[in-house]
Amino acid sequence: MTVPRRSQLNHLKYLTSTAQSCFDASFKNTRLTEASQFYSSLIQQCLHTRSLLDVGIVQTHMIKSGYIHLHIGNKLIDASLKCGSISYARKLFDELPNRHIVMWNSMISSYISHKKSKEGIGLYERMVLDGVYPDEYTFSCVFKAFSNLGLINEGRRAHGLSVVLGLEVSNVFVGSALVDMYAKFGRMKDARLVSNRVVDKDVVLFTALIVGYSQQGDDDEALEVFGNMINQGIKANEYTFASILITCGNLEDLTNGKLVHGLVIKSGYEPAVASQTSLLTMYARCGLIDDSLRIFKRFPNPNHVTWTSLIVGLVRNGREELALTKFRKMIHKSIVPNSFTLSSALQACSSLAMIDEGKQIHATVTKFGLDRDLYAGAALVNLYGKCGSTEMARFVFDALIDIDVVSMNSMIYSYAQNGFGHEALQLFNSMKELGLEPNEVTILSVLLACNNSGLVHEGCQIFATFMNNQTIELTRDHYACMVDLLGRSGRLEEAEALVKQVRNPDVVLWRTLLSACKLHGEVEMAERAVNKVLELAPGDEGSHILLTNVYASTGNWSQVIGIKSTMRDLKFKKNPAMSWVGVDREVHTFMAGDLSHPRSREINETLEKLIEKVKLLGYVPDTRFVLQGMDEELKKRSLYYHSEKLAISFALLMSSNKNTIIRIFKNLRVCGDCHSWIKFVTKVSGREIIARDAKRFHHFKDGLCSCGDYW
Repeated sequence: MTVPRRSQLNHLKYLTSTAQSCFDASFKNTRLTEASQFYSSLIQQCLHTRSLLDVGIVQTHMIKSGYIHLHIGNKLIDASLKCGSISYARKLFDELPNRHIVMWNSMISSYISHKKSKEGIGLYERMVLDGVYPDEYTFSCVFKAFSNLGLINEGRRAHGLSVVLGLEVSNVFVGSALVDMYAKFGRMKDARLVSNRVVDKDVVLFTALIVGYSQQGDDDEALEVFGNMINQGIKANEYTFASILITCGNLEDLTNGKLVHGLVIKSGYEPAVASQTSLLTMYARCGLIDDSLRIFKRFPNPNHVTWTSLIVGLVRNGREELALTKFRKMIHKSIVPNSFTLSSALQACSSLAMIDEGKQIHATVTKFGLDRDLYAGAALVNLYGKCGSTEMARFVFDALIDIDVVSMNSMIYSYAQNGFGHEALQLFNSMKELGLEPNEVTILSVLLACNNSGLVHEGCQIFATFMNNQTIELTRDHYACMVDLLGRSGRLEEAEALVKQVRNPDVVLWRTLLSACKLHGEVEMAERAVNKVLELAPGDEGSHILLTNVYASTGNWSQVIGIKSTMRDLKFKKNPAMSWVGVDREVHTFMAGDLSHPRSREINETLEKLIEKVKLLGYVPDTRFVLQGMDEELKKRSLYYHSEKLAISFALLMSSNKNTIIRIFKNLRVCGDCHSWIKFVTKVSGREIIARDAKRFHHFKDGLCSCGDYW
């Protein structure tokens, strides 16, 4: 029996008007095979037209004819699924009196592939209760569903059943699915045990194991598994290569990375997008960003993953300006960025303190509906914090729907580096109410907040609380922060004792103590600290410079001359102090006494006027901060032309709008005299000034600074 070829509409009319009489006349004397062929041809036409309505009509006539054959029933379910209706397929499935394993598998896999893992697992459990034994296809589907929902106990029970049915060891598909499930649960020991028991391993199983180890941060094991796979003569595929290249990048293992690159070329997978993107990432993580750029140029049409990998790599390698250029090109080419792309672009803006560019990217984040995304949100908080805009950082933070420890750390750190210690502590204390557990970064950020605000008692309490905490191990960074807090507050003996508590204290700890000695003119302790630094790093420039400053601050010029002579012999070169300021989207850089700026005459005139005005309010140049042996009047003149003073004078020259905040940046710490001078300038100019130095932000307004003079 054949069905006439008609349009979909005519075909429906044909079925409706003639099917019943056709069925009545035909099926009374038609053999089973002919009926099967008849319905199969109808279902085939349903698939051709993708019409669910046709499927329904065929089913109706099958019921009326009393013909519900197992084979045809499965075809009906398959047609319903291919027509896009999993609910109708389930209705057909439930109505069938007998269900073959193929039907069960079709329904279970469809649920899971449509991100309905819960329904898929429910059907699997019903299947087992009905006495239908799962096969390898069933297990490979449900193991994925268990990992999707994080149901480790249920996954273990299904694993047990696969063992009873003899499928765990003998079937590589089941073995690979099990390895993948345990890897996603983070149970790599279980994943490895399953892998070892599978008789005939394939590339899929090895790849699942490699990805699992890599995602759990155990890249050495991932590399070992890859080596075992190659030694067993199993050829890697595109996804294996992509995963192991990322592993080499994580380890910054350029040697093995290049070896794998050679295998990629030999295997013919180099043109594949996944391999190319992973190669780009690997070279970027190994510091060869120019190689990454060359690989990127080979892409005819890079996708958002490739663009993101490049931008992340550029930021990681300190090429923030180029990263932002690439980001703009990506947007221009209508490639939609994801939260990782935007987070990296925002990180580039943070490093360069480009708040205007950051605001534009913030608008892009909002445009794509990612302003409440945790990654993008944390990056925005970090951006505004590093640009000195804590109010905007808090606005973004409060708008986040879900707050995790990363976004919380970003906000606490924003407060910390801007000198708002009490606000940082308040946020830290609220973590328990929000159900968030602090981690190492949280503790470091809150200690920094105490340090930058002079909250010595609070910092000591927090440090003591976590010193014996079993869940958080304090690192040298935590100790360095506490040494700085104690040292800057004048508690030098306690600071030195804390350094000695650390097993094998490093250069950073001793240099931190040395900085505190410089601040308080403690010569003997400074000499001890310098000796320790030079034991660990004989060529350390910073310690020589700091000791020179210690001697200079106490007027010991003979020692200053001696150390400077040693530094010349060792060919040390001190980095000059520099300040820069952005005006009309252009960055202007200044050094002390610098006359190279095209408008230096006008800058100096503005500066001279400011000095006269602030003197009337009580400013007195503090010559203690001139660490050179010279006449007192010359010391005062040298203070007048510090880089930060020149930068602020230029900003005031170029902008008379009192509502515009002046933002300056310095590569070293702001000196004490400039700190005092800037406070007076905010009074005479009525302007708010934000200064970001090597350690923190200072918010100057109405003659006051956010640091409370604990600079």
